Amino acid sequence: MTYAIATEEAPPVRTGEIRIHPQEDFEGMRAAGRLAAMCLDMLADHVRPGATTAELDDLAREFVLDHGALSATIGYRGYRHATCISLNHVICHGIPSDRVLKNGDIMNIDVTVIVDGWHGDTSRMYFAGEPKVKARRLVDTTYESLMAGVGAVKAGATLRDIGEAIQKVAEGKGFSVVRDFCGHGLGRVFHDAPNVVHYGSYRDRFVGVQRAPATELKPGMFFTIEPMINEGKPDVRMLKDGWTAVTRDKSLSAQFEHSIGVTEEGCEIFTQSPTGRERPPYQ
Repeated sequence: MTYAIATEEAPPVRTGEIRIHPQEDFEGMRAAGRLAAMCLDMLADHVRPGATTAELDDLAREFVLDHGALSATIGYRGYRHATCISLNHVICHGIPSDRVLKNGDIMNIDVTVIVDGWHGDTSRMYFAGEPKVKARRLVDTTYESLMAGVGAVKAGATLRDIGEAIQKVAEGKGFSVVRDFCGHGLGRVFHDAPNVVHYGSYRDRFVGVQRAPATELKPGMFFTIEPMINEGKPDVRMLKDGWTAVTRDKSLSAQFEHSIGVTEEGCEIFTQSPTGRERPPYQ
């Protein structure tokens, strides 16, 4: 993996190089990340039994447009919605629909906005009514896994350090880490290098031990950390719609996501909630 200094002249396409951003680019990411976080804050007041995921998606789309921004997902590879909403055993990329929320449902809502060309990408878990005890424990552990990964970020550390921190928390509580999806670089590009996997290593029955890359973290790198943690096994099944990923054993799944920038001292979280609504239950 190679690194490249990010410049305004560089085309907003994935090149395979890790972009190193100057300090002035942090301001663009702060604005995009804050708006994405504000959108999720707003949605917290509308997630309840009886609502539909399509209604939540409409609210998100209107919120983004009302703030003079764009939704990065509308039109992305043919996708038509401003959010991905993943309920219960859906791991990620759930498509909003007329599905009515029931008491006890848990869900991840993922939103990405574009503000002046910069991408703010974040997701949180929500409860419709009162979840079961183990569902709440899964959600709490997933948030703790995310923050353990964020806490591992500093100049000179590696991507593997992030994955190991996440895996230690999740597996230490008896849950499993999904290996089929990962975080990613972002900035003026929605999905950029590097890939940020959420494990340090695992044993694959076909190819043996797989280890996360030991790519060095450098100040100015922008990327997401977005662990998906399953109640049961980590195995994934894709639905026929080509987007929705579910747990193969139909166990519950949870996810949280932050966009961050690496600094000399550690990292800056661009997508922190302005109102402190970091994980449910939201007051």
